[in-house]
Amino acid sequence: MTDAPTAEAPGLEQARTKMTEAGVAPAAIETFTRFYHLLESGETGLIREDDIDPLVDIPSRAELTISDDDASAALARTAMLKLNGGLGTSMGMDQAKSLLPVREAPGGAGEILTFLDIIVGQVRAARQATGARLPLLFMNSFRTRDDTLAALERYPDVAVDGLPVDFLQNREPKLLSNDLTPVVWERDPDLEWCPPGHGDLYPALHASGVVVALLEAGFRYMCVSNSDNLGATPDATIAGWFAASGAPYAAELCRKTPADVKGGQLVIRKADGRIVQRETAQTHPDDVAASLDPTRHPFFHTNNLWFDLEALAAELERTSGVLELPLIRNDKTVDPADSSSPKVVQIESAMGAAVAVFEGATAIEVERSRFLPVKTTNDLLVLRSDIYALTPDYLLEAQAPAPLVDLDKDHYKLIDGFTERFAAGAPSLRDADSLTVRGDWTFGAGVRAEGKAELAGEGGTVPDGATVGPEGF
Repeated sequence: MTDAPTAEAPGLEQARTKMTEAGVAPAAIETFTRFYHLLESGETGLIREDDIDPLVDIPSRAELTISDDDASAALARTAMLKLNGGLGTSMGMDQAKSLLPVREAPGGAGEILTFLDIIVGQVRAARQATGARLPLLFMNSFRTRDDTLAALERYPDVAVDGLPVDFLQNREPKLLSNDLTPVVWERDPDLEWCPPGHGDLYPALHASGVVVALLEAGFRYMCVSNSDNLGATPDATIAGWFAASGAPYAAELCRKTPADVKGGQLVIRKADGRIVQRETAQTHPDDVAASLDPTRHPFFHTNNLWFDLEALAAELERTSGVLELPLIRNDKTVDPADSSSPKVVQIESAMGAAVAVFEGATAIEVERSRFLPVKTTNDLLVLRSDIYALTPDYLLEAQAPAPLVDLDKDHYKLIDGFTERFAAGAPSLRDADSLTVRGDWTFGAGVRAEGKAELAGEGGTVPDGATVGPEGF
């Protein structure tokens, strides 16, 4: 006599039905199911400081000695994948963040380039310099796919060997906090759904068949990064190191600075000695100070990853795309712009957490130039300023240390307000240690910030050519 099957929780049954009817990939539904059970059991995904040791001893890119031949051979078998599912909603955008204008084209021709334009320029330049085929793929969401593919029509040479230029990430229902049933929000049904975090990379790759297609086309390695990080350029030296390491997986880490108060980190789990990832959301409040202490945890995760495609294909086949990643519980409201809307739980995971899945996974310290993400308009102002120069190879080269920028969220947080107030261009930040703006200030042309520059009060106009210092202008 066998036991009767355990009845599925009503919320899970409803969520699975909703995902199936929406055409979500089976691997994503099974991944969601696994996380739902963890959530239901009270799993928080927290990794306590007492249970881990810091990761401190890793190789540095700056000290690598890879021959030109080995580096070129490895890059020739490498593909670039950009995570491109984000809409930039935190900045008030309603299209792919990668379509946001960033910099004037090299040579000062007047054309303003987007993240996407610069990424394509970086790959084209690397292809020309090395002879590598270097496929460029995007993992899009349902909301970013059409706009992104339309923008890529300008670049018919992006596609390589008949490989697709994109594949779709999955989506999942937001769950009401009180009973874990899928939320219903008739004002905007799209808000009933959320992305599953970038850990969705694995079921999405499995559903798309992209890894197998790359292997069949003769590629062995893949570098994955966020499309808003223009520092994650094709790098033959790292490719050569990764190929020589024999590792199935590697993560790029940077040394912390005083500005690095967020982001995941790799640590060593005491129980088995495996490297695991701890995200900010997985850090217990009592452990935050220790996690941020650069003398204990000197590195943070850039979200730039390298995969051996053979090892990745084997793991996706073994698990049917359902990798055993840790749960990240994200508490939100169904409408992010309305704090009074119903409280929901978003089930998420981090792609970097797969470091614990691949035996022999490793990490490498890279220069800060490989980590230039834009998460806020503060970051965008620095990227648009004279702190960086865009080279003919579409690389962003720092001309001075980046200052800490803190703009008044009431006026600059959303891209429309930010653009209106910097219509004459970003101020010069090369001589600034920081720039703090409080109040509604519109910047004229040719403004310079010096030292600990600060603007306060209700606001006004900063005149053309003005210098902003600690006492204003």
